[in-house]
Amino acid sequence: MLVLLTKQSRPLYKWKINILRVFNLTSTFQVHSELKLEREIGRNMEERKDEQQQSMENKSKTHFVLVHGIGAGGWCWFKIRCLLEKSGYKVYCPDLKSAGIDPTDPNSILKFEDYNKPLIDLLSILPENDKVILVGHSAGGLSVILVGHSAGGLSVTDAIHRFGKKINVAVYVGATMLRRGFLTDADIKDGVPDQSEHSDKREFQRKATYNMSPEEDATLAWMLSKVGPLQAISGATFSESPEIDEVTRLYIKTLQDHTLKLEQQDAMIKKWPPSDVLVLESDHCPMFSTPSDLFGVLAKVANVN
Repeated sequence: MLVLLTKQSRPLYKWKINILRVFNLTSTFQVHSELKLEREIGRNMEERKDEQQQSMENKSKTHFVLVHGIGAGGWCWFKIRCLLEKSGYKVYCPDLKSAGIDPTDPNSILKFEDYNKPLIDLLSILPENDKVILVGHSAGGLSVILVGHSAGGLSVTDAIHRFGKKINVAVYVGATMLRRGFLTDADIKDGVPDQSEHSDKREFQRKATYNMSPEEDATLAWMLSKVGPLQAISGATFSESPEIDEVTRLYIKTLQDHTLKLEQQDAMIKKWPPSDVLVLESDHCPMFSTPSDLFGVLAKVANVN
């Protein structure tokens, strides 16, 4: 089709040409903007990927060592272990001598160093540059975070006397925390759970130790718990080490604990003040009663340290 441009139509034609030019410029600007945005998004995604990879590498170099209390075993940490491993951390839950699946007769263990040997052997083979977070419960480089529960606190203290340079953080979870072990009657009063009101019967254990824990966990614990080497634990004493004060110690108070009572926990904290004191609204076994809260605290400890 042939279009003839008259003088009258030429201004209209120029106007359309200008509109097209503006449209083309706008389209070009939009394309450049979109390409710039895509490149920016790509850079951000790469940076985030690198950060996530670095975070996972850091986590893979952080070792949590979870130490059970008397009568329990490495099995008691099953919930916390799953949560930590899903987050990328390495986790060890050793059975101390005669505990868990270790077949040793507890009556044959007379010295604490024999009872605690599986933990000491584990720590001795971890790489020097690894970071270890030691967590103890009850009377129990790469980063080693040592976590002890109950009597497992004694195991934690023994370990930091021996491996002060290797352990990054020692965490006491409702645990016995005595600098030199059971040296005096006051140490025994503060660090030994008061069982005078309770017996070994299932219903009394439920009230004393698992008063906030799910029924299933309390039943599992009752089925798997064993008699511990009482003579070895009651004789736990430690030689002074110059490295012990270089280890960061954290105490997690278990506020509804009917086994290691609050006044006992407070007395040990006052006698040997840790770097920090945290609290959980839990019974004696937060790994059963408040696992998500305990995991949150431990993950935060790993990130900070």
